[in-house]
Amino acid sequence: MIDRVAYLAMHTSPLLQPGVGDAGGMNVYVNELACTMADRGIDSVVFTRRTGPDQPTSVQVREGYRVVHVDAGPPRPLPIADLVPHVAEFGEAVVGAIRGGGFDIVHSHYWLSGWAGVLVKEAHGLPLANSFHTLGRVKDAGRRRDESPSSSVRLRAEDGVIALSDCVIASTPYEFDDLIDHYRASPERLCVSEPGIDHTLFTPGARDEARRVIGTGDEPLVLAVGRIQAHKGLDVAINMLPHLPDEVAVGSGPTNLIVVGGPSGTDGSLEIQRLRQQARSTGVADRVTFVPPQPHDQLVHYYRAADLLVLPSRSESFGLVAAEAQASGLPVVASRVGGLPYVIGSSVSGLLVNDHNPESFAAASTAILDHPEFRSKLSKGAIEYAKRFSWPATAKRLIDLYDGIAGR
Repeated sequence: MIDRVAYLAMHTSPLLQPGVGDAGGMNVYVNELACTMADRGIDSVVFTRRTGPDQPTSVQVREGYRVVHVDAGPPRPLPIADLVPHVAEFGEAVVGAIRGGGFDIVHSHYWLSGWAGVLVKEAHGLPLANSFHTLGRVKDAGRRRDESPSSSVRLRAEDGVIALSDCVIASTPYEFDDLIDHYRASPERLCVSEPGIDHTLFTPGARDEARRVIGTGDEPLVLAVGRIQAHKGLDVAINMLPHLPDEVAVGSGPTNLIVVGGPSGTDGSLEIQRLRQQARSTGVADRVTFVPPQPHDQLVHYYRAADLLVLPSRSESFGLVAAEAQASGLPVVASRVGGLPYVIGSSVSGLLVNDHNPESFAAASTAILDHPEFRSKLSKGAIEYAKRFSWPATAKRLIDLYDGIAGR
């Protein structure tokens, strides 16, 4: 039985607010997993890069779970591309920090941390598990034309991490297949363990009360949640608004769109400018509202207030917001890409769209917004479907995995 795990999250800390900068679903994953492991008596230490000179070296999040900031490059936020020269420094700092610490296994997250994880594995002989969360070649297959492709450094690093990890953890069976199809990974060194969601927080609630909390009226409301980047497909969500009926059954007046999230990546600020301009040029600027990233205890009000979550991503390894929305009783219309067909039950908890045509998303959204009985059926199905994703179940699978590879 393993007693202590070193988690590596070089490029973003689990202490950051999801939706800000490079913080997203991975931050939620690492934080919730470490909390759940600590509840099970497994000491969890997350190593992340120091991004401010005043950050304490160690933060005790709760009993059995702490976050350690290590020096690797200048102590300020850096774009992911600028972190590459500092991977070795990060890995060496972790090697020094865990020496003699009684760790049983290293679990790295994302390709940068995976690269550092290989250094830790080789230095201490510890077994290495890696979760990529996103894969460069898979993202490249669905990129918008104006997006830059993944760097050759990233693609080579992913190949190396896959080859040298004791196990690569896929979030869904679809990612399992992607690792084989795009990276020729050995199936016997892959496993599937999907993320969970907090079912004590993401629960159904009164729509009117939630709307009072977030300050909206009775208009039909479509919600989009996530970091603002081109591959999230928010341009599709905005462009679908003119194709919706002027009136739908779930509310009064034209449908509005709320986007909860902040700009992410080197082109994030430019992307939000593009989206605002797009809303103006299509005549829907007064129906699109951008809301800063929200903590989970506030985000749940948006899920409860909305009539539909739209997720037109061009790539998505899992889609945590879809699972959270469903647990809150909110149906989802999403792209049929990546892990989304696994997270969303087609015609059970939402609808899947085969392309990124705004008219296709508008048609699927109208089928829900203008048919209350169908929406009610999907809402009930969403609550039930989301029960399969829980952090205790995720932790149990990973503990079995950790024990297996540590035993080898």
